Amino acid sequence: MRKVALRNLAAHKVRLALTVLSVVLGTAFISGSFVFTDTLQRTFDGIFEGQAEGVDVRVGPKDRQSLGVPTNIVDALAEYEGVDRVAPAVNGPVVLLDPDGEKAVQTGGAPSFGVSYLPPEQAVEDPETFVAGRPPAEAGEVALNTSGAEKAGLEVGQRTKVLIPSRGEPFDVTLTGIYEMPGASNSGVVAVMFTEAQGRTLFTDGAHVAYADIAAAPGVRADDLRDELAAQLPNYKVQNADEVREDMKKEVSEALTFINYFLLAFGAIALIVGTFIIYNTFSMIVAQRLRELALLRAIGASRRQVGRSVVAEAVVIGLIGSAVGLAAGIGLAFGLSALLNAFDVGLPTGSLTVLPRTAIVALLVGLLVTVISAYAPARRAAKVPPVEAMRSEFASAGDSLRIRTAVGAVLAVAGGVLVYIGAQGTGKGSAVTVGIGALGLILAVLLAAPALSRPMVLVLGVLTRPFGPIGQMARNNAVRNPRRTAATAFALTLGLMLVSAIGILGASAKTSVGVLIDKGVKAEYVLAGPPMIGAPIGAVDAVRSEVPGISDVTGIRVVAFEVDGEQIGATSPDGPIDPVMDIDVISGSTAIGADELLVDETEAADRGWQVGDTVTITSLDKQQLELTVGGIYADSPLLGPMVIDPGVYEKLMPQSLRTNIFVLVKAEPGADLAAMRTNLEQATEPFVVVQVQDHEQFKGAQGQQINTLLAILYGLLALAVVIAVLGIINTLALSVVERRREIGMLRAVGTQRFQVRRTIYLESMLIAIFGAIVGLVLGIALGVGFLRTLRDLGIDQITIPWSQLVAVLIASGVVGVLAAVWPGVRAARTPPLAAIADL
Repeated sequence: MRKVALRNLAAHKVRLALTVLSVVLGTAFISGSFVFTDTLQRTFDGIFEGQAEGVDVRVGPKDRQSLGVPTNIVDALAEYEGVDRVAPAVNGPVVLLDPDGEKAVQTGGAPSFGVSYLPPEQAVEDPETFVAGRPPAEAGEVALNTSGAEKAGLEVGQRTKVLIPSRGEPFDVTLTGIYEMPGASNSGVVAVMFTEAQGRTLFTDGAHVAYADIAAAPGVRADDLRDELAAQLPNYKVQNADEVREDMKKEVSEALTFINYFLLAFGAIALIVGTFIIYNTFSMIVAQRLRELALLRAIGASRRQVGRSVVAEAVVIGLIGSAVGLAAGIGLAFGLSALLNAFDVGLPTGSLTVLPRTAIVALLVGLLVTVISAYAPARRAAKVPPVEAMRSEFASAGDSLRIRTAVGAVLAVAGGVLVYIGAQGTGKGSAVTVGIGALGLILAVLLAAPALSRPMVLVLGVLTRPFGPIGQMARNNAVRNPRRTAATAFALTLGLMLVSAIGILGASAKTSVGVLIDKGVKAEYVLAGPPMIGAPIGAVDAVRSEVPGISDVTGIRVVAFEVDGEQIGATSPDGPIDPVMDIDVISGSTAIGADELLVDETEAADRGWQVGDTVTITSLDKQQLELTVGGIYADSPLLGPMVIDPGVYEKLMPQSLRTNIFVLVKAEPGADLAAMRTNLEQATEPFVVVQVQDHEQFKGAQGQQINTLLAILYGLLALAVVIAVLGIINTLALSVVERRREIGMLRAVGTQRFQVRRTIYLESMLIAIFGAIVGLVLGIALGVGFLRTLRDLGIDQITIPWSQLVAVLIASGVVGVLAAVWPGVRAARTPPLAAIADL
């Protein structure tokens, strides 16, 4: 029986290739995601290996957004017994400009920051290696890491400009040296090195530093010194060098975990789609081989042997597909890294890392999925009575659809009820309820689709009516085997369900943002900047002092603190709120007094706060502040849950991190808005990164960020759609084999080749449109359900992009025709007499 299985595979090379391909695609995506994230992890680990070298103990804040370590504590550390010397460090975000000072150096997602230089006799950490020039020695001199110098196109001796978001205008600097950062790679990172004095001026408030590195005195163990200092400084993070590196690696690992789960989620989608293609393929293979298997039974093969022969084929296909998928996944990871680098995302590069775990998972997943997919058809084939299977009409027979349709109907009702219940609430619990309901609906479609396909394809047969008898034959072929039609369409259904759901999410998010801006922003212009940088403080000062006709300028800043042990992300305006924003005041006032805060309606209700109450907030430095509730306002995503006065903001936020996420500019009545825009652009021109936007442009910029995220999702979903298309090709090619005698008979009685091709094309089109309609309907229902659970996040406008969905539906019909090209050509080339003579 093993020989029978192997020879059967060798005799059907095309079918083997198509089946293997479905396994390859599913396993390639999973192995590729593992290789990609493992490579990133290893590269980052290599970078961090060089961090804190030579440091015995590092004292730093527990949270990066805190003010840092007070200078009086740093001075006290230097006098501590067992300490040889202390090296304070400062850092903060910077924007490096090109040599002309007209454009910012783009780093994609990589950081751009400034650091202070300490001479070797003062430093604790191992000194940097300069590959050209020398370190900065006075104010106005800087050194750049090799990656930063390469990106900026700068050489030693050249002048450029640097912008500090928390400070004034860009200032001139001279590049005195280029150095290598510790680690294997620093691709994308821009690190500008200043003198210690200038670094403190630019990045600190004069009373804090970012952290302090300590060298232990001779004979003092680093761990002992760490333990003693940790006991003396319980509010700070006290670590040895290994712990510093592990902390850095942990942060990156958490970020990569999200990417990994994200990629694996889509790999699972691709694998699910591929699973149904494999299952469908083996079902058709078994159906086509019933006579062959019946003959084997008739000459003495047992049921177990017949079943094993089919499973043996699955094992061979699974092994081949998984091995090829592993190799393809490595190529996919390489291509993804190259693509991200081409778009200047800023991720470091390194040699691809393939761990044994990746190979094991890829092989096991591909093999198990294939064998499980083949088990049910193999079991069904083993139960076929030999005499019955040799009857020609048996091949087209199938089990009753009543039971699976009834189960599907029950799941549909249960899933629909869960989606409805979940959509009534918000938050994680409601989203999980909708997710469980979605799973029920997907399973319902899987089970009930064969029964659903008959009436729907008959209705869709209107599309083939203009083609006369050829069109009718195509419709009949699609209806004749509802299991095959449903299984083929399900792959496309699943892909388009996700496409439509994500399309609704994107359209609704953009509409919600647009409504929020239209209703909430009264200012005529908005000053915005890149993410993580925003509109620099200096740009706001320039606008206030240089642009005439302005009534109010209010920058919106973000800050974090703790309330009752819970970290809160709040905002702080540096000017009046009422003139620039439309805020619905429930009680109190939006005029924020000293040591006051405003609270939104939900937070006030949850915490039982009222106007006039005194509340305690805790800074990330563990300092407690008493604030008075000055007002309660209706929930506003623009302001967040709480608003604090500017004085408190300056106490909580480190100098180096102060910036505006956006700035609202209100014109005086009767002001010339066109002239004002010109003046705003001239005033902010030195700051390079600032964009002057009106309402529509501001909405468009927010929508573009949403589009960027959706582009990544659609790119990953494209794989599932590609698998679905290959599934249609696969099924139609197998269908041509199954109907070889029928096609030969049609050719013998005068059917032309183009008519045979057209029949296959139309049949594929009907199957694709059927799958697309079911997928779109399911996607709309689930998309709306999930969106309802996001109301508390500000996505309260549900928009269905009908034009996009109609375009997807039309494209599905086109895809169906294109997928049928090769099977149609193959069918048209069927030799009539040879086909009729087949047993």
